[in-house]
Amino acid sequence: MSEKSFADLGLSQPVVGALAKHGMESPFAIQALVIEDVLEGRDVLAKSPTGSGKTIAFGAPTVDLLDPKHRAIQALVLAPTRELVSQIVEEVRPMAEARGIRVASVYGGVGFEKQIKNARAAHMVVATPGRLEDLLARNALSLADVEILVLDEADRMLDMGFRPAVDRLVKKCPDDRQTLFFSATLDGEAGRIAGEYTYEAVTHEHRPTEESRGEIEHRFRAVDRETRLPALVAELNQAELALVFVRTKRGADRLVKRLETQGIKAVAMHGNKSQNQRERALAAFESGKVNTLVATDVAARGIDVDGVSHVINFDAPDDRESYVHRIGRTGRAGRSGIGITFVEAEQAKDVGRIASALELHREFEGTGFATARPHATGGPARRNRRRRPPRKHAGSR
Repeated sequence: MSEKSFADLGLSQPVVGALAKHGMESPFAIQALVIEDVLEGRDVLAKSPTGSGKTIAFGAPTVDLLDPKHRAIQALVLAPTRELVSQIVEEVRPMAEARGIRVASVYGGVGFEKQIKNARAAHMVVATPGRLEDLLARNALSLADVEILVLDEADRMLDMGFRPAVDRLVKKCPDDRQTLFFSATLDGEAGRIAGEYTYEAVTHEHRPTEESRGEIEHRFRAVDRETRLPALVAELNQAELALVFVRTKRGADRLVKRLETQGIKAVAMHGNKSQNQRERALAAFESGKVNTLVATDVAARGIDVDGVSHVINFDAPDDRESYVHRIGRTGRAGRSGIGITFVEAEQAKDVGRIASALELHREFEGTGFATARPHATGGPARRNRRRRPPRKHAGSR
């Protein structure tokens, strides 16, 4: 938590009051770093992990900068998944309503008509790139009045192949907009596009302290095809609330069925599920009605559930960023958690490299496999290619 209050950071009384009603009296670190710069109209590059409070970091000041009397889409938030879009809207709406700001969600898997009606009446739209492009292709919406553009979890949007769509959407926004870029990494491609989309941006990096991160116990467990399922069942029998990661959609459905034969009730979440199915699965998991959620990386991007005691990589992650993203779903807000990764012999070299890069050598040694040497990460991001003239927002605080 920050020593400054939300009011000290410059947020309006209606927004501060809405936050207080939801138990938020003091800002988290990323919020204290970002909010003042956003209110001053600056472009922001923020490197911050999922679960650090970044939705409020961009949502609260954005709501304060919008003009409730101006009937147009003044703010656009792009996010990679339907679940994350819904979560952002849910967090932002109380603050927005306190200022008379309307917020609408735009994502696939539901009908067009209601979404179009709500988006046309909104001051702030939170959208997945694909569905937003669909609506623009129908001439249902315009981005000509966008003053603030937010790219949330930008690195994952790139991983999911949204770069061309995001490029096209950014070009449809005014050049003099304010851009807020939130990503778990600013290296490589994410850093390059951050520089292209922003103008004289201020960069903030939030590295959670041990206290705020919580204590996560990392375990690596050697398995083979025959022992993998019994090992998972044994771990789940010790878990309160477990998130299990698999590589494919078919693998998620297959694993749920196999767990049922072992007396463990689980639900799956992946891209082939309808929006209603995904929402029901997440609701059952959040409520504890079902204590095991099996998910693919893409589907799990929007999951932010308190109290996850175990994250289990049934299928090993592909890289360091995927490992951090997955295991980061536990051990939040100072709570403890356990991250377990199953390792088969043919995966040992790649997983060992991930463990080495994260300084988890000792934990990995328990598998009996040798640890690979870490490889160099990408260089610094290039910044500030786009040029925009100074501007001020019309919205009052």
